[in-house]
Amino acid sequence: MRKWLITGWLILLCGSLAALFWRTEWVYNLPTPVPAHYQPIHTGAPIAVGVQFKAAADKPLFLHFFNPDCPCSRFNIKHFKALVKQYGHEASFAIVPVTKKNYTAKDIQSRFGIDIPVVFDTAIATACGVYSTPQAVILDRHRRLYYRGNYNRSRYCTDKNTNYAQLALDSLLGNKLYPVFDQLALKAYGCQLPTYTK
Repeated sequence: MRKWLITGWLILLCGSLAALFWRTEWVYNLPTPVPAHYQPIHTGAPIAVGVQFKAAADKPLFLHFFNPDCPCSRFNIKHFKALVKQYGHEASFAIVPVTKKNYTAKDIQSRFGIDIPVVFDTAIATACGVYSTPQAVILDRHRRLYYRGNYNRSRYCTDKNTNYAQLALDSLLGNKLYPVFDQLALKAYGCQLPTYTK
C-alpha cells in the first residue's frame, strides 16, 4: 500500500511540474498584450535618448531592453553577448534594465559578463515604443529609429534564419535597404514592462 501511495504522489508531482512548464511555455509564446493608451513609434522617428549616449554619437546605437526577472530576457543573454562581441567595433551597445527591483549597473554587467553601459531610464522605453522584454532597439547614427522588435523567433535565439535584430543591424551597417520583417519580428513577445502592469 505504501509503495502505491509513493508512486501516486510522484506521478502527481511530475504531472504538476509538467503542467506548470507547459503553461509557462504557452504564456510566453503568446504576444505581449498591447497596453492601453500605447503610442506606437514608427521607423524613422527621431529618438531623444539623452546625454548618456553622446560619446557614441558617431555609431549606430543598439539598446537591449532587459528585465532580470523575466525568463525570456534571461534566455537571450548569450545571444546578446555574441552580438556585442561581433559588432562592438561598428555599433555602440547599452543595456536598459526595466524592473521595479533595485539592481545596480554592476549587478547587470556581472550577470551578462560584459562591460557596456547600463542605463536605468524607463523613459527611453516609452520613447522607443517598447512595452515588453527582451526587445532590441537599433537607432541609426542620427538617432532615428531603425528597428524595434524581437531578437529571434526562437526564445533561445537558435534559429539563424530569424535573427531579426542581427539582420537589421547587418542591413544598417551595410547601407542596404531596410529588410522586410514579418509579424514575428515586430510584434512584442515576452514579459510586459513592470510600468505597464497593474
